[in-house]
Amino acid sequence: MCEIYQIRKISYFLSMKHWLIFAAVLSLLTIPVLGQNYPPEVLLPGLKDKVTVRRDARWIPYIEAKSDADLYFAQGYVTASDRLWEMDLLRRVVRGETAEIFGRQTLEEDKRWRRYGFVQIADATVRNYAPEMRTILDEYARGVNAYIVSLTDESTPIEFKLLQYKPREWSPTDTVMIGKLLAEALSSTYQRDLLRKSIQGVDPQKLADLTNPVTPYDVVLFGKDLSTARNENIDINPASMDSVLSAADNDIAIRARSLGRVGLYAEELAASNNWVISGKRTADGKPLLANDPHLTPSAPGIWYMAHLSSPNLRAAGVTFPGTPGIVLGHNENIAWGATNVGPDVQDLYVETFDGERYKTADGWADAEVRTEKVGVRANPLSPTVTYETFETTSTRNGPVILEADGKRYSLKWTALDPKNNEFEAFFRLNRAKDWNDFKNALRTYGGATQNFIYADVNGNIGWYAAGRIPIRRTGDGALPYDGASTDGDWVGMIPFEELPNLYDPPEGFIVTANQRIVGTGYKYQQVSRDAAPPWRARRLYDLLKGDTKATMDAMTSAQLDAYNIPFSMLAKDIVELNAASAENLELLRAWDGKMTPDSRAALLLNEIRNCASNKMADDNKPVPTALIRERVLHWAVHENAARWLPKGVPDYATLLKACESASGSAFTSRYGTDKTKWVWGSAFDARFNHPLAAIPLIGSQFAAPKAPLSGSGQTPNVGSAVSMRHISSPGNWDATRFVIPLGQSGDPKSEYYKDQFEAWRTGKVMTLPFSKVAVESGQRTFIILTPKLAH
Repeated sequence: MCEIYQIRKISYFLSMKHWLIFAAVLSLLTIPVLGQNYPPEVLLPGLKDKVTVRRDARWIPYIEAKSDADLYFAQGYVTASDRLWEMDLLRRVVRGETAEIFGRQTLEEDKRWRRYGFVQIADATVRNYAPEMRTILDEYARGVNAYIVSLTDESTPIEFKLLQYKPREWSPTDTVMIGKLLAEALSSTYQRDLLRKSIQGVDPQKLADLTNPVTPYDVVLFGKDLSTARNENIDINPASMDSVLSAADNDIAIRARSLGRVGLYAEELAASNNWVISGKRTADGKPLLANDPHLTPSAPGIWYMAHLSSPNLRAAGVTFPGTPGIVLGHNENIAWGATNVGPDVQDLYVETFDGERYKTADGWADAEVRTEKVGVRANPLSPTVTYETFETTSTRNGPVILEADGKRYSLKWTALDPKNNEFEAFFRLNRAKDWNDFKNALRTYGGATQNFIYADVNGNIGWYAAGRIPIRRTGDGALPYDGASTDGDWVGMIPFEELPNLYDPPEGFIVTANQRIVGTGYKYQQVSRDAAPPWRARRLYDLLKGDTKATMDAMTSAQLDAYNIPFSMLAKDIVELNAASAENLELLRAWDGKMTPDSRAALLLNEIRNCASNKMADDNKPVPTALIRERVLHWAVHENAARWLPKGVPDYATLLKACESASGSAFTSRYGTDKTKWVWGSAFDARFNHPLAAIPLIGSQFAAPKAPLSGSGQTPNVGSAVSMRHISSPGNWDATRFVIPLGQSGDPKSEYYKDQFEAWRTGKVMTLPFSKVAVESGQRTFIILTPKLAH
């Protein structure tokens, strides 16, 4: 009897203890989170089973579902709950519908997007997807729409309220359209064709300087450099190039405004660093992978962090709002990252028109003319919309995108092919187990060509430059073609097996930073003809080569590195030439080469470099300043190349001294007379602009932090343009580092709108836990998404 009593007594106290624990947990779950009003359980029609959504201290969602269908449904719902207006803006940009909410100021942007015909292309692309992928897009869209339906006047994102419109239903086509937006951001190169044509009349020796891809600082990954010659031409009257270039410049400016508004403008295609290191060169014997994409800063940012789990999938990392799955990150077996390659995947064709008929090799053909109807607000704060129509014209080569001096230029582009899809590869990467799975995933990739890096739990590393890169019947697309001939026809794509790649290279590490990745002896030079200057890649290569016991902390330091190679070279040349005042010569001698906010030398060198490049460009029109600054100045000064000296300037010492002397008045004009403010941080700071931030009275609520930053366009750390930082150690997944510049939420009232800024700016470690134990221990709150039964 006593034993039974004791058991009952113990059971009673255990029951009381469990009830107290349950009550405590329940009370925690019902504590409101600032800026969010989620109940512990949300009933959603369309789910098949319950889905758990945990949130950590950064509001990152950890979504666990019992099926893939429910997982993507929940991802769509959760992402929309944080970033719905951003998602709506992304699709409006590529659909050419921004004037409906912003007014006439974005009308030309809308017209530009409409000329591509992406709405029709995306519809066809969805139809071309395999049934499995269509299901994923459908489930994700259904989740987004479940959130849209749940909105009340109180819970609707503030941007919709201010602009006085409601979000419409999300469709699978909207997700595909975001892929086209990325293609425009990362693979637009047609302007380079015109530039190359425009400088054909430059002095032959100078032209060789400008077009020589080889420098002593290159980090070539595939093939060797050989002596090559290119002979392509089309009869474009040089006298007409000024107007064509002017039209192209106008198009570039419109493009920059449109893409910059949503954080997807990648100036000069210089977009990202990544590298991977074998375990043979790390302190703990595990490989390391690092990635930091560079894009125009925006608020909210373009990346959204998430952790996804189902019986068939466990992956974590970042994705674009509006797209299912993980774009960059890792699963249980592999980690991957990406940087832009920048191959030539666009060609211009000079078309001969007679009315609406155009000339082909087979005779005259009728152009395709499409009428577009664009909505325009008279006032962004008034919902009244009027409509304007305009016509777009396309030839067999593609849409007409430029007109100048009576000539029309059409564009052929891989992104205009509905058979190319951007997202199936990521679906497969999320599930990849090894190098073969990784490669097979990339076989399906049809987006902007990327340097995909790889590391796995078995210690292997690799790299593949994947994407659709055309082969032309004649030449490699460096210059415009005559649309009436077949010379510029695309006769195929570079075979996947022939694309540049490495697997477990002897050197033990691989670095890509948008540099020229292939030697001049490689068969397909169009792969990296328009590569970025080698400075970031060279600095990272040097850092990694000197470290045989690499750690995650060392990777963070490399991502934050601000050492500037060309500026350091220029500083030494100025000192050697005695081309500055005594005060500034002493400043340059003492400089450590780092672009830090408190550096006077960095600001001075930036001014001198820009000034000298401008003077050299003025004497070599139509060569653009940027081309001289990035490809000529660093060696011309050092080698005393007289051919590049402006007329009337006897030597580089005189040129540089004149620019140094002019810097004082320039700084006074920009920064005032207080010389303590003549530092790099005055010119290089954080600028994350929300599309509505400039509106008087209401825009201030969207303000993001502003602070001086380290770095520059020539250093691994490029400042505000670093859109995300990721470091993984395969097999040590709970130590994975991920940080974005602002925060997860798009709601300016949320504590998660800009809570990651200081960690992003300073390199403070922020981990993205992966194991179930780590996820649950880092949980701040969670909700249960529950199927709502139909009545």
